[in-house]
Amino acid sequence: MRNPLTRIAAIHDLSGFGRTSLTVVIPVFSAMGIQVCPLPTAVLSSQTGGFDDFCFVDLTGPMHDFLQHWKRLGLSFDAIYSGFLGSPAQAATVAECLDSCLAPGGLAVVDPVLGDNGKLDPTMTGEMVESLRWLVGKADCITPNYTEAAMLLGEPMPAAASQSPEERHRQSIFADEKQIKDWLRALAAMGPKLAVLTSAPLPSRHKSGSAVMAYDALQNRFWKVDCEYIPAFYPGTGDTFTSVLTACLLMGDSLPMALDRAVQFVTLGIRATFGHDLPTRDGILIERVLDALHAPLVTSSYEIIDD
Repeated sequence: MRNPLTRIAAIHDLSGFGRTSLTVVIPVFSAMGIQVCPLPTAVLSSQTGGFDDFCFVDLTGPMHDFLQHWKRLGLSFDAIYSGFLGSPAQAATVAECLDSCLAPGGLAVVDPVLGDNGKLDPTMTGEMVESLRWLVGKADCITPNYTEAAMLLGEPMPAAASQSPEERHRQSIFADEKQIKDWLRALAAMGPKLAVLTSAPLPSRHKSGSAVMAYDALQNRFWKVDCEYIPAFYPGTGDTFTSVLTACLLMGDSLPMALDRAVQFVTLGIRATFGHDLPTRDGILIERVLDALHAPLVTSSYEIIDD
């Protein structure tokens, strides 16, 4: 019997506290009418951003066993989306899932979670960088941030990558648009048809010093969506962005429309949170804005960037 809902396998960690990974991935896809099947990579007491004493349980062994059960069940997914991995060895399990469980014509999305602001996350290593370089070659779409893009490409870490959005805004530290284009082409040359670079430190109409840029290798076309400047950094916004982007692509949106919807939703979540006196490490109040995923996109701000 045909499944009446689009179905996605979400390969991410589960953090007990904080709005990241599965705690944002599941509600976003569910709110957009997509069935989510989690394949946990690790269980943490909290997200890693902003916490120093978190507990971390690596699920590399159980993750492989879970996948074997899925294969015996003959499960098939319209999309497979991987994010935070608990060990370098898990990249091979993600690849096995893609090879065995992705439906013909399905969408493979890899968010190569490694770090931000010019440095690796606490659980990440050089070996993980190498594993993710290999894994992105099996993806249709990848969504690294600026720091992760530099790590994947083996580029020296630019000064702009080590600055927080607030510092970049204050000091007007920007990257060169040509450099971002070159990076996107190089990322696409690793295998994916769509390379999306988040938190690109570029001048924008909002004077935020941040934008999302994407490259469609099949069309040889670049797209850009400016990000509104709000002086706060919330962990988990990258997971939220990629979840909305992926859901929109599955629902038939074009790449620029999907980018626009994802940026607008994350911005709305940040705006809904910023006025509250809450620790930024708690993440955005996604529960307050999920209904917006059903609203039509009244305005769009994407633009084509000439090659």
